[in-house]
Amino acid sequence: MKPNKLELNSVDGTQLNLEALYQIAPSCFTEVKDDKTGELRHVVNFKTLRQLLGDNAVEDADEMYQFTWPGKQEARREAARPTTKTLRPVVEDSVDWDNTQNLYIEGDNLEVLKLLQKSYMGKVKMIYIDPPYNTGNDFVYDDDFAVSQDDYDLFSGNVDELGNRYRKNTESNGRFHSDWCSMMYPRLMVAKSLLSDSGSIFLTLDDHEIVNGRKLMDEIFGEKSFISTVIWENFYGRSNAAAISPAHNYILIYSKAGEEWKNIRNLLPRDLKSSEKYKNPDNDPRGPWRLGPIFASGERHEGLMYTIKTPTGRLISPPKGSHWRMLEDVFWAMYKDGRIMFGMNGTGSPAIKLFLKDVQDGIVPRSIWTYDEVGHTQDAKREIQQIFPDEMPFDTPKPLKLIKQIIQISCRNTDVIMDFFSGSATTAHAVMQQNAEDDGNRKYIMVQLPEETPDDSAARKAGYNTIPEIAKERIRRAGKKIKEESPLTTQNLDTGFRVFRLADSNFEEVKKAPSEYDQSQLDLFLNNVKSGRTDLDLLFGAMLSWGVQLSLPMTSEEVDGKMIYSVNDGDLVACFADDITENIVKAMADKQPLRVLFRDSCFARDDAKINVFETLKQLLDWSEEEAIKNIKVI
Repeated sequence: MKPNKLELNSVDGTQLNLEALYQIAPSCFTEVKDDKTGELRHVVNFKTLRQLLGDNAVEDADEMYQFTWPGKQEARREAARPTTKTLRPVVEDSVDWDNTQNLYIEGDNLEVLKLLQKSYMGKVKMIYIDPPYNTGNDFVYDDDFAVSQDDYDLFSGNVDELGNRYRKNTESNGRFHSDWCSMMYPRLMVAKSLLSDSGSIFLTLDDHEIVNGRKLMDEIFGEKSFISTVIWENFYGRSNAAAISPAHNYILIYSKAGEEWKNIRNLLPRDLKSSEKYKNPDNDPRGPWRLGPIFASGERHEGLMYTIKTPTGRLISPPKGSHWRMLEDVFWAMYKDGRIMFGMNGTGSPAIKLFLKDVQDGIVPRSIWTYDEVGHTQDAKREIQQIFPDEMPFDTPKPLKLIKQIIQISCRNTDVIMDFFSGSATTAHAVMQQNAEDDGNRKYIMVQLPEETPDDSAARKAGYNTIPEIAKERIRRAGKKIKEESPLTTQNLDTGFRVFRLADSNFEEVKKAPSEYDQSQLDLFLNNVKSGRTDLDLLFGAMLSWGVQLSLPMTSEEVDGKMIYSVNDGDLVACFADDITENIVKAMADKQPLRVLFRDSCFARDDAKINVFETLKQLLDWSEEEAIKNIKVI
């Protein structure tokens, strides 16, 4: 080989921009063949890029080599389409509201993911999801808002209280696979934005959609983000109903870090079985050891093809197709150091002594996970029965050991973990269990559609009307059980969770000009907050809009009969009461807030609003620009 010519040109700025764009939006790149060279290269599909940026006027992208299906363009538009909904706190369903950092959210996960973008973009370290497998009996979310009501009437599905539709996607449906892809695409698109740069996502799938799942992930995250397809042995029996008895599911693993993830991910704890391979029959002071191979296969290298004479006089050369692992002088140096043995009695073939103290602290995860290692479906059902001994409210949970292994591989002790198809909340249970075992402080965000339990199901008979009701009760009971089993080491374990529920906007729509309303409707311009919405509704809605995390601690105090709220010791200070007094303004300023929030109805007149603005600006020593940025009114 001759050396390549030294590149004398400066950095190609266009190429840098393309590489940066690929990191953000790999789905807008496609493959084309160069007419002159015949080589394949990646180019930007600008129509697709415009759709990703929210341009709904753009025509459908030209067809070329790509993964596509009927409805893909609308699915891409839906990912970019903003939502006007909000999350309402449900304190009465929560556990340890004031102190917990865990979140449980009920609602359509696409809407919820969009709402969480400002507060959690780049903050989630690991996402695990167990989405519908598309077996013909699973529910899929119906996101096609362009379909007419008459067409909707043809569906034999359900409608939740927000009008979100979810229905069984049967194989007789002409868009069986397309509907599943259209459901998954926007959710994965938005979820990607929540992952940190070193974050990873794990998807459990079976044979029904593993091919499409891989294609979706390749397009959204980029092929370079692919880590592995793990085979999970989830069933240990045999089924006589199938030609080949199914015994596994798949776990797709992708990471934004790409190949670098191998330097970020954790090793699995070394189990007793792997450590038992190391013995110390000769009382070597370096500790337990085992014998390892001294020959390597592959290309034969000069210097590694020597012949040695053993202490008993035998001549040994590398077998055909292999070579020594070290140079000859290194071999004899290792022999003198007691690191080469010729069998246990000194008359066999040479082998290397591998000491337990020299191996890695853990073991590298393999691409096949056996049920002995991570559990199977029956284990998962037994775990549910331990939590609900008198009933079996959920049929398809995942085993705790499976989720715990994923956590061990992908997360550090303080990371945020998300599951937006959370089902019976196995992920929340696993996070608490793992934290209890290694004194971690990982936080979880669970999202689940309020899907109703079937009328004749064991769950309904036990009093659980929706899947979130089952999940919340499981978390309560699991947290209590973990603390009861290890009372001395779990005193500070966070087993609480804040519950939020997806809802329509806190505010009435005001689309007309004031002159178009009659007198009774003009109050909307002074106070357009919907009836029944509380201070906490307004506060958390504002936190979502401002990008403040929902898990932050919160305090409140009463001044002049009015309530002042402080999030995370001053990250956001708010008051929504009428007739703001000077004492209230001073009390809010004393908290040295980063942001200040009021309600429009706090001020009877515009001059009162101006006075409060100027007072806060002076007390906090803010410039005009800082005050305009940090003081808001809803």
